Amino acid sequence: MGWWLKGRVWMTMTIISFVQAKDLVFDWRVTYGKLSPVGPPQTVILINGQIPGPEIHSVTNDNLIINVHNDTDEPFLLSWNGVQLRKNSYQDGVYGTSCPIPPGKNYTYALQVKDQIGSFFYFPSLAVHKASGGFGAIRILSRPRIPVPFPEPAGDFTFLIGDWYFDHDHKSLKAILDKGRMVPLPDTVLINGNGVTFNTSFTVYKGKTYRFRISNVGLQHSLNFEILGHTLKLVEVEGTHTVQSMLTSLDIHVGQSYSVLVTMDQTPRNYSIVVSTRFSNKQLFVGSTLHYYNSKGSDFVPRKQPANELDFSIKQARSIRTNLTASGPRPNPQGSYHYGRIKISRTLILENSGTLVNNKQRYAINGVSFVPADTPLKLADYFKIKGVFKVGSIPDKPRIGGIRLDTAVMGAQHKEFIEIVFQNRDNIVQSYHLDGYNFWVVGLNKGTWSHASRQEYNLKDAVSRSTTQVYPQSWTAVYVALDNVGMWNLRSELWARQYLGQQFYLRVYSPIQSLRDEYPLPKNALLCGRASNKKKLNTTH
Repeated sequence: MGWWLKGRVWMTMTIISFVQAKDLVFDWRVTYGKLSPVGPPQTVILINGQIPGPEIHSVTNDNLIINVHNDTDEPFLLSWNGVQLRKNSYQDGVYGTSCPIPPGKNYTYALQVKDQIGSFFYFPSLAVHKASGGFGAIRILSRPRIPVPFPEPAGDFTFLIGDWYFDHDHKSLKAILDKGRMVPLPDTVLINGNGVTFNTSFTVYKGKTYRFRISNVGLQHSLNFEILGHTLKLVEVEGTHTVQSMLTSLDIHVGQSYSVLVTMDQTPRNYSIVVSTRFSNKQLFVGSTLHYYNSKGSDFVPRKQPANELDFSIKQARSIRTNLTASGPRPNPQGSYHYGRIKISRTLILENSGTLVNNKQRYAINGVSFVPADTPLKLADYFKIKGVFKVGSIPDKPRIGGIRLDTAVMGAQHKEFIEIVFQNRDNIVQSYHLDGYNFWVVGLNKGTWSHASRQEYNLKDAVSRSTTQVYPQSWTAVYVALDNVGMWNLRSELWARQYLGQQFYLRVYSPIQSLRDEYPLPKNALLCGRASNKKKLNTTH
């Protein structure tokens, strides 16, 4: 076991005995501040005085001890997008699992990036805080003896890209949503907190190869990333080494993360790095500069986007596959787990919808629009508090009729192997994320899914990731091995829709209460709602 003392709180984390894991300790202060991401000063959410927040650099199996001080005037939580938190949903940082950090208080997260590599990010998960900042990057590097399927790059750049408002902050957006109205489309796009075109630059050297880690931390828009005159070699998607395909540009949907390698093989000068919206009538873009060392001259004109962006994007998505010959976080190859040969125990068909309920806009999955309970669901489950939620309050298949409001929780058994079909009836790109898991994206296509659609599935080398897009009037199918006990949030990454109910919790249950399957409630866990006066039993020592 690993032990830490922070203030007066003892925390523990189980560590694999045969692996040396480092303890990385961070102290973060969340504040409001005035910055100018686009033009006039705005109120933004800062972590240690900056946006994006501090970048976490870690190695597989490291222990992250992150003490978060909330100096804002609202309850606050951080969540870890794509970090699987094995057996530890108490640290997930969403309201279904964690009590918010009250204003003026702090909470220390204790995470282990167990058996993971890759590019991820953290973000504020309550209300619409995400619209004002509070996000940052997470890198998990391979252990020294685990081979990586490409030479070490000359440099490693992080791009946190996302749409942004300059006429609204998180409080005004929340007020609009609370009145039952939809928020307007975002106003611009940022790169690493900056929306002034070509106000930032990245210096490179002729002949060198660099890694670019790109995450869409925005609210609604799918974004396209390109570097004029250069080819992107895709090498990693949310912790999975991919077949190294060559791309002219890359579509990155909300909540997704990618890594590409770019070789500086052009005439030394300045080249445009362009991030632009996709699948939107409101075209937005922001540019940065790729500067060849000691060069002059500029080439700032972005490429024209393909005429049929839907067909282009679908073709690109289908081309992204797992590299079966590459090692992951462990010595054995990633492809040794033959997901296509495992019998499916259950199929979920999840269909999004939206309409007015009591004269207010709501969004739903399978006809159920999520309403937060007065107590985090994980705590209610732990303390056996009745009346907070009901397992089975959302069906496995779309229901006939309108939308109803409920604290939607779907039950599932530990070690089930399930198929999830996301059916999108809307004319926008949806994006879905499942906390605590990666899943295999086995198929996607236009139209309505049917059993015959399984004939199209990739059952050999489908990419494994935690966030998938669903194109307009289309479907996406994924396979999930439910090997992580806990209460896990499945949500739309389109934040206004998530806030208005397009989410639910998947309760992965094991009747055997064992540290082998799930860590106990942390001793420093915040208690709130109906759990406020409960005594913590069998907590981590």
